[in-house]
Order: sequence, then C-alpha cells, then structure tokens
Amino acid sequence: MLTRLLFAALLISSLSAEAASIGEITSGMKKQQGLYDFYWDSKEGRVLLELDHFDQDLLFVTGLAQGLGSNPVGLDRNQAGESRLVRFERVGNKVLLHQRNLAYRAESDNPAERQAVSEAFASSVLWGFTVLAEEGGAVLVDFTPFLLSDQHGIAQRLKDTKQGSYSIDGSKSSIYLPRTKSFPKNTEFEAQLTFTGSEPGNYLKEVVPTPTLVTLRQHISLVELPDNEYQPRQFHSNSGYFPLTYRDYATAIDQPMDQRLIFRHRLQKQPGSDEVVEPIVYYVDSGVPEPVRSALIEGASWWNQAFEAAGFKNAFQVKVLPEDADPLDVRYNVINWVHRSTRGWSYGYSVYDPRTGEILKGNVTLGSLRVRQDFLIAQGLLQPYVQEDADTQALQDMALARIRQLSAHEVGHTLGLAHNFVASTEGRASVMDYPAPLVTLDGDALKLQQAYDTGIGAWDKLAVRYGYGVTDNAQEHQYLAAVIDDARDQKLRFISDPDSRSINNAHGSSHLWDNGGDVLDEFSRMTELRRYALDNFSRAANRSDTVRSSLDETLVPVYYGHRYQAEAVGKLIGGLEYDYLYNNADPESYTLVPANKQQQAIDALVSTLQPEFLTLPEKVLQLLPPKSYGYSRTGESFPAYTGVAFDGIAMAEAAAGHTYAILLDPERAARLQEQQARRGEGPGFNTLLAQLTEQSLKREKYDGLEAAVHQRVNHVYIHRLMLLASDKKAPESARARANFELAKFQHAIGEMKLFGDDPLGYNAHYFNEANRIAAFMQGDLKVDAGDVKAIPPGSPI
Repeated sequence: MLTRLLFAALLISSLSAEAASIGEITSGMKKQQGLYDFYWDSKEGRVLLELDHFDQDLLFVTGLAQGLGSNPVGLDRNQAGESRLVRFERVGNKVLLHQRNLAYRAESDNPAERQAVSEAFASSVLWGFTVLAEEGGAVLVDFTPFLLSDQHGIAQRLKDTKQGSYSIDGSKSSIYLPRTKSFPKNTEFEAQLTFTGSEPGNYLKEVVPTPTLVTLRQHISLVELPDNEYQPRQFHSNSGYFPLTYRDYATAIDQPMDQRLIFRHRLQKQPGSDEVVEPIVYYVDSGVPEPVRSALIEGASWWNQAFEAAGFKNAFQVKVLPEDADPLDVRYNVINWVHRSTRGWSYGYSVYDPRTGEILKGNVTLGSLRVRQDFLIAQGLLQPYVQEDADTQALQDMALARIRQLSAHEVGHTLGLAHNFVASTEGRASVMDYPAPLVTLDGDALKLQQAYDTGIGAWDKLAVRYGYGVTDNAQEHQYLAAVIDDARDQKLRFISDPDSRSINNAHGSSHLWDNGGDVLDEFSRMTELRRYALDNFSRAANRSDTVRSSLDETLVPVYYGHRYQAEAVGKLIGGLEYDYLYNNADPESYTLVPANKQQQAIDALVSTLQPEFLTLPEKVLQLLPPKSYGYSRTGESFPAYTGVAFDGIAMAEAAAGHTYAILLDPERAARLQEQQARRGEGPGFNTLLAQLTEQSLKREKYDGLEAAVHQRVNHVYIHRLMLLASDKKAPESARARANFELAKFQHAIGEMKLFGDDPLGYNAHYFNEANRIAAFMQGDLKVDAGDVKAIPPGSPI
C-alpha cells in the first residue's frame, strides 16, 4: 500500500511539473531578451535560461572580469578563454551542452562521410540541465549551477602554478547581475566565484587579502556564429600568421590530410571602391590614464598604414571604449589595461570561429607596469636627478615610445600575426619582434632619441597583404604566392617562437630583445655602453626624495643589461642559418654558422665571465646601503648571501650562471659535437670546455674583490658541469665530456700546493671544489639549478 501511495505522489508531482508553463514559473521575474532569453529569479538568486532552438552550433567563450593580479599565475582581468563550438541538445527531460570536436573533420558533401569522422573521435558534453518547464517548443532550464562552476579552469591554473588545491565554495559564490545581459547576437553571463583551499602559494599570499579564499569573477558568453560568407585563407609557413590546424579525412589520397588556415578578421571592400563594408575597430580601455591612453591609441592606429598599403581605405580604426560597453562583449575589439602586483607580460589573443579561423573579437591585455620598467631602465642609464628640478621628459618619451610599440605589437597578434623575431636584423622591419631599447653613446652622454621605432614595419605591411588582401577566389593561390615571393625579393625573413625564444635555440639570427644586423657587433656596442653606465652610476639615478637603498633596483637592469645580447651571441655557438623552406626552394636547406664566427661568439661570452666585467667599481658599491626601514628586497632586487648588506659577489654569481647556462646547454653541446665531427674543424665542445677551465685556473691574475668574484664564477662553472654530467636528457657524449672536464679540473687542483700562504682564499676555494667533484663522482652530491643565485627577471621590457 505504501509503495502505491509513493508512486501516486511521484506521478502527481511529475504531472504537476509537466503542466507548469514557462510563464507560470517565471511570473514576476525580470526577463532579458536577446540571442537567448533568460529570467532573473531575485528570490532564489537564479538565472533561468529559455531555449527555443536546439542542435544549432554556437560559440561558447569563458573569461575573467576580475583577475587575480599575479603575472606568474596568469589569471588576468578581462582575459578571454578558448573559443569552443557547442550546441544545446534536447534529450527527453534533459538538455545537454555539447562541445563538438573540430580537430578531426571530413570536409565533404557526403553526410555519411562526415558522420563517420564525427563518430570516430570523442566529443565533450560540458553540462547537463533538467527541463523545468516547456511552452510552445521552448524549454526552461536552471542555468545557475553551470554559471557557478569553474568553466575557465581557475582551480587547475592555481594547481599548475603550485598555489594550492582549491575548489568552489558555493555558499560564497553568486551571479553577478550588473554584467549579466543579452543582446541580439550574444548573451553574456557573469558570476562571482569564491575558491577555498589550504596551504596557499606565495603568489596568492602576495595578492589575496585572505589567501585561503580567492574570489574572482568568471564571464561566460554564448555567441551566434557568423554567416557562411567568410572565405577562409590558407596558411603558409612564411606568411607570419598563426595556423588553425585540423585533419581532414575527406582529402584525396594524394593530398595532405592536415589542413591549415590563418586567423584573420573579415574585411570586405565595397563594390568598385577601396572603402570597406565594415572597418575593423579597436577600443582602448577607458580606464587607461593619460598620456598612456593617447600612446596606446596612436600605436594601435599604426596598423592602418598596413591596411592602406594593402589597398584599403579607413579599414582600421581605434577609439575609446564607450562607457556603457562591456569589454568582454564579443562585439568589441578591446585593448585592456591590466594591473598586477608585479611587472608582467602583455597578451593579444582572439575569440574566433573554430570552423574557419575568422576572428570575431580581438582582445588585448596590456600590463600597466611595463611602461614603468622602461622608465626605470632610462633612469639607470641617464642619471637624470642631478638637480631637484630634474627634467625627465626624455625618460617619459622613451617609456611612451615603448608603449606605442607594445600596443601595435599586441594588436598585431589579434589580427592573426605571430612573432617575427628575425625582424630586428633587417632594420626594425616588424612591430611583431621584441625590441630592446636602442640606447646610443654619443661622446660622454647616453642618448635615447632612437630607443624605439615609430610606425608599422615593412614586414607587417607585407603580412597584412597576405592575410587581408582582396583577391578573386580563382586567383587567390597565385596572389598569395606572389606575396611570399615579394618577401623573399625584399629580403624580409620570418622566424618565430619555436626557433627563437629559448636560450638553447639554434637559429643564428633570430633573437628576443636585441638590435642590429650583426649579433657580435651589437654585443660589443652593448658591453661598452654597459661599462660606461656602470662606471658613471650615481645617486642621481633616483629622485632625491626616495630612499638611498632603492638604487639597488635601479642598478639591476644596468648591470644585467648584456643578458639578452649574450643570449643572441650564444645562438651562434653550434648555430645554424635557415628559413622555413618549401620543397620547391633551392637545394640547400640550411648552413652552419662559420667556425670562426662561432669561436668569436665563445670569446665574447667568456669575456662576460671575467672578474673585470663582473666586478662593480668601489664607488658604486659605496652607494648601496642596507634596505631602509619600511623597505625590503623584492624579486626585482639583486640576490645576496650577506643578510642586510649589499652583496657584490652574489650579483656576479647570478650573471655567471646566466652565461654558463648558455654555454653549457645540453642541446648546444650536442650540436657543437656533431658539427665538429662533420666539419673536422672549428670549436668543438671539448675546446669550449678547455677554454673555460683554463680561465678558471688563472688565479694569479686577480686580487681583492676581483679574486673573490673569480672564485665564485669558478664555483658556478663546476656546478654547471655537474648539472650537465647528471642531465639524463643530454646525450651521453656531452655528459661524458662534462665528467671528463671535472676530472681534469680535479687533477689540476691536485697538482697545486694548497697548504701554503693563502691571503686571497684560493687554496681553500680549490680544495673545496676538489672535494665537491669527488663527492659528485661518488654519487654523494646531488646538484640542482636552484643551488646558484639567479638573475632577477628581465622579461618583459
């Protein structure tokens, strides 16, 4: 009897739920109409979504309206996430939000062929909703649990950056109504999410008032897909664009399956005119202060030069974001001004149609502290505060020149363009390079007038021609091939991140934060400039009303000012010269950097290990007191072992560690060995190590502080040899050579008479290193890269 009563109650409840209409459930609720209509239930704090069409593709994008404020963690304000193609599917009393798998396709008119591929690879159901009501073919679902879930991957990001294990606390999370709204082509939702966790990492402790409770605002967009009038454009390795890659199983047997398209905005000319149907408009965050705002507008506007060169009039415009506009609204391309606790990277990324690569929204995030870093670099170089009323206009001009270039650079990414790190060797041919400030020494004065270039580069104009030039579809292949040919004829090369970014890359010409056509010439110029700046460093580098101990941070970018050009020089060692060739190019695929040039590069880097290069003048050391009360060392300060006192030896240890990381990189060692074996000449890895060991044993050359620096550099050398010898990712031949050099070093120490008079400490130093080598050889000493002091972060500048 009880069972029957329960069944009857459930049946009545079910019939009541089915009988309820959307109007009845939403009575008294505020309705927002748009692409998807939704209702705000103020009593329950719910968003109820009305769905009246199913099985239609749309775009799903997540973002952050409120960020964490930590560059290393990378959860920034107005950050946009991955562009995902989804659809709502009705299955009985459920609605599924289903993400399609576009990495594998069949571009075919045959439905069965398309179905065969879609059924071969997994898709992802992102969420399931229960139907609350139904009326006239539409259903109502509670969208709130989905909005209050971690769709942006915040908890995973905190875990990946070792900030702790966090999960959403539903009792402390809610819909954020001011930015939950609907428009004809997009519906926007926002929620305030609180994550709880324990044992927070240092980055969280730095920026969150209660680090065990992290509150951010997640934004979710549902966006109508564009029409089918957009014409995708083929990717070419030398075009300068990011590739959208997928595998097409419908291609002919004699054609490649992997297809590549470029990312770009839709841009069409009006019939019979160079005027465009709809210009590309970017909006600068209204929260940017002047004069930075004007600099951002000016820099971003440079791109109109490239579009004009490609045959468009008024195609690219930059304005200030209207006050009533939401920066995460997909209808606006936005240049966002993002604050963090520390200096950090800026980004340019896009919301796009994952079927075609059509860019629907450009989204730039510019770190607000970047402009201050350039000003700081200028301070250390120019020493402007000689008088109370010092004129800092030259410093401000340099910082604003950099922010113009940065604005153009990041917008370039949102136009579809990748980095071109070889452009600096071709007369600043692209804003898509990472430029170092070009400081010149004119007699006895440093000059900043040419620190950064203005306007768009020759490469950028050519790239826009490739991506946006209007062609007859039947002639597009010939048009694109002609643009690539023009690049070759103008000697405009393109080399991007995989061949440039790391210190162990092999490309001899493509580098970050460098200037000039000849790497070694620029290195010589840079080191001369650095020496001049260090010899003349004074308290005039900082304002008179700042604490004296802050000179530490102002000196950092001057002392380590050679670091990026050193990396460029290092790539010559075991280096190659090459381009992204297609098989119809000339037979030669690459060339080895000449042996004599590699030796010059080794000599240049070895010079940065000499105590004369690394030791600060005594008059500069006298300027650097312990930190004043209320101040402390930060990640931007010099490293130290000396407690409160400034450490003139640890700073050299960090610099030497950087150089040895370049010279003793495992991949570089392997290339040196192979190249010497192939050529039968040139600097092999063994001759490089012999040169380094010889310098380490020259004890008679130094005294005083230089002797102490020399000993510390020797210690770093031994440490890096041990790291290489124990690196299982290194080739056995390189590990063997490192072990052999350690044995040679140990033997050379054994030949010394260590127990005599030792005023400079060399005997104790070599005795200690010999014992360390012995312990390492016996397996009793484990080494780690973190055992040596590191340079404060240099990038980004």
